[in-house]
Amino acid sequence: MSPLPPLVEPVAALTPDERARTARHHVLVPLGELGQRRLAAAHVAIVGAGGLGSPAVLALAAAGVGTLTVIDDDVVELSNLQRQLMHRVADVGAAKVDSAARAARDLAPEARVHTVRERLTPGNAERLLSGADIVLDGSDTFDTREAVAAATERLGLPLVWGTVQGFDAQVTVFWSAPPVGAGPVRLADLYPTGSAGDVPTCAEVGVLGSLCLQVGALMATQAIQLIAGIGDPLLGRVLVIDGLHTRQREVPLRASRAAAASRPRFRASDLAAALSEGDAPLVVDVREDVEVREGMIAGALHVPLGEIRTAPDAVARRVAATAGGRRVAVVCKGGVRSAEAVALLAAAGLDAVSVDGGMLAWTGPLAQPVTA
Repeated sequence: MSPLPPLVEPVAALTPDERARTARHHVLVPLGELGQRRLAAAHVAIVGAGGLGSPAVLALAAAGVGTLTVIDDDVVELSNLQRQLMHRVADVGAAKVDSAARAARDLAPEARVHTVRERLTPGNAERLLSGADIVLDGSDTFDTREAVAAATERLGLPLVWGTVQGFDAQVTVFWSAPPVGAGPVRLADLYPTGSAGDVPTCAEVGVLGSLCLQVGALMATQAIQLIAGIGDPLLGRVLVIDGLHTRQREVPLRASRAAAASRPRFRASDLAAALSEGDAPLVVDVREDVEVREGMIAGALHVPLGEIRTAPDAVARRVAATAGGRRVAVVCKGGVRSAEAVALLAAAGLDAVSVDGGMLAWTGPLAQPVTA
């Protein structure tokens, strides 16, 4: 697609110090001096000053973004420092937004840094994000992500969205009211509404610190592209990163959305009934190893979502061979990851259905894990 129009009008001129500090941008085609003046005029809101917010704040401040609003209610903990490199050992116990402001101003003294030590909720999200030109979501719960997405949809703001879990990551752009010629893309197009709490926490499954830096930097680059109106942002595409096997690929989000709209889904109760029939479907459980230790649906195959993201074609062939012509039902904890797995398998030629509500809604017996 052709570049989207710039988000903001440029400032009239940069200060001498800012011009000198960002000199390498001025010769960078197609950003240039005009693009740098647009960055200076921009206001970016960053939700979360943790693993993704840390590199994003540093990159955007260094890039010359004029105004940053950093929203986070948490304090720095020692275990944060493995991935949240904006903070230091001396910051342990202090508010994350305070070290974010210090780090941004150390890099760009002229930057206006607004700190909001408040947890973003559905009730305050629109108020906290109003006035920004673009929002970056680096929050760590799906409840917060849904609140951010809903507010940006109502405000018509572009939302740069990234997530990291274990060695896997995703980056994309949502925008409910993009410029003429670009179709709207929303969080619900990637993940179904009402599935908060499905994704395990970093404390449960771990997270690679260096991958957080990579994803946060990619999110900052998306913001720069949108502000300056250059390049080809990830609107309508999801960048999927497999950090363990050093692979990246794209999933076309609009195509996935269209397919998902007509794809049948199971409720947990429907699955229980189907499993008692003669043509019972094959159940594929895409949860992480740590999640299935307490048991799975009897007869289910365990194929973690990361494996499907890494090699969807190979997994689709393997599952099809195991199913032997039976239907395939994909389950996770609550329905978020199973929906993604179904879209990936469908793109690889395997029809499957996602189980709404997932294991949270399952009331049947459990068995020990079986790995495909």
